[in-house]
Amino acid sequence: MSSEIRQLQPQQLWNKFADLNAVPRASKKEERVIAFMKDFGKNLGLETIEDAVGNVIIKKPATAGMEDRVTIVMQSHLDMVHQKNNDTDFDFDTQGIEMFVEGDWVKAKGTTLGADNGLGVATIMAILESTDIPHPAIEALFTIDEETGMTGAMGLKGGLLKGEILLNLDTEEDDEIGVGCAGGVDVTATRTYSEEETPEFKIGYEITVKGLQGGHSGMQIHEGLGNSNKILNRVLFDGFENFGLRISEIDGGSLRNAIPRESKAIVVIDAVHEDAFLLEIKQHAETIKTELKTMEPDLEIVISKTDTPSKIMDLGVQEGLTRALYAALNGVYRMSADIPDLVETSNNIARVIVKDGKIKISCLTRSSVESSKMDLANTLRATFELTGCEVEFSGEYPGWTPNMDSAILKVLSRIYKDMNGEEAHVAACHAGLECGILGTNYPEMDMISFGPNIKGAHSPDERAQISSAQKYWKFVLEVLKEIPLK
Repeated sequence: MSSEIRQLQPQQLWNKFADLNAVPRASKKEERVIAFMKDFGKNLGLETIEDAVGNVIIKKPATAGMEDRVTIVMQSHLDMVHQKNNDTDFDFDTQGIEMFVEGDWVKAKGTTLGADNGLGVATIMAILESTDIPHPAIEALFTIDEETGMTGAMGLKGGLLKGEILLNLDTEEDDEIGVGCAGGVDVTATRTYSEEETPEFKIGYEITVKGLQGGHSGMQIHEGLGNSNKILNRVLFDGFENFGLRISEIDGGSLRNAIPRESKAIVVIDAVHEDAFLLEIKQHAETIKTELKTMEPDLEIVISKTDTPSKIMDLGVQEGLTRALYAALNGVYRMSADIPDLVETSNNIARVIVKDGKIKISCLTRSSVESSKMDLANTLRATFELTGCEVEFSGEYPGWTPNMDSAILKVLSRIYKDMNGEEAHVAACHAGLECGILGTNYPEMDMISFGPNIKGAHSPDERAQISSAQKYWKFVLEVLKEIPLK
């Protein structure tokens, strides 16, 4: 319950997080959280602006004795990924997130927690509201739609901000200082197909892949997590080859930035092959579960009888679709040759919909190298075009090129070592941070990213570490004290 969360330390941070999590705030549905944030700023008597695309900027003067420091921008995004377990009864449009404490972690009941990027937003809110925290002049920038297009960052006009340093509070490891990130592009394949009448002597089955962990399609793409769309396609491919399986519908995955956890298909098979089909599919399912047992111990592949659908896919299109999904790369395409252990380029086959004569396949391709990003995107385009699909690239955003000579990086690195007795991990991440986009209109702004430990972002297993939030909060307060002179 939120009352339990509100007792955690630091209370300023957790109270603001609880307030924020009471407000529905899905990407592209941020009207209520925008209004919430504007009311927050105005009630504090601070200058509050909503820009043309819905970003909210709240400005707070420096505290006494800090007027000679440069103005800083503190930035986080208002939207959160809405994901829930299949058996969780929850309406993201009307309900606040239901939180609870388990050991050293704050979790949500069967849904995403919203710590990404709610803890960053709450941090800024707590500082804006404070009367006893020393800080320079602050421009608090709360962007919209970071998770599904970064349209808030893209729409932010130059000249609205005067700050010279930007603190992005959207990193998910408390020993890491972020100095770069990947760019991305949405790859979408579509086509229509003719439906056929289901022949006689066919029977209907539903095949469901579920129980996968899911997760962040950038930060966790290298971990070997299962992709429900790829797993389901393996089952469908083998079923057709051996038992004349025909597809009626597929509904797999959800958001582009989430590794898909659940997928299902409605299919028909020859009634005469039913026993052999069930035996072989179950054996095939066990083989896949054995492959993934270390990373995905709760994987289930469920085959259940259902009403026989009246329509099925055109056979030639079905063959092309299953082969294309088999061939399309999912996961790591290339590791960085310059930064150890950094994924350079990857793809997530995030969403597959087949229904009523239409196919739609949605991918998110990421890379810290622009040419490599487009190389993989073109590889996917060629794969899907071979099956007769039209392929569109959209939602493209740039990466953030590391600046190892950054002045604010030197400040944060020194403070981290003084506080913790060890060096911070200075790194680029394989995720889309808004710094690269913001830098196009504010090229002289010195940018850095950091945050508390958050695990399982973009999945219902998302959790925030309480002890890490305490460490992070102390770090933020020290950073504010050490902002350079004008």
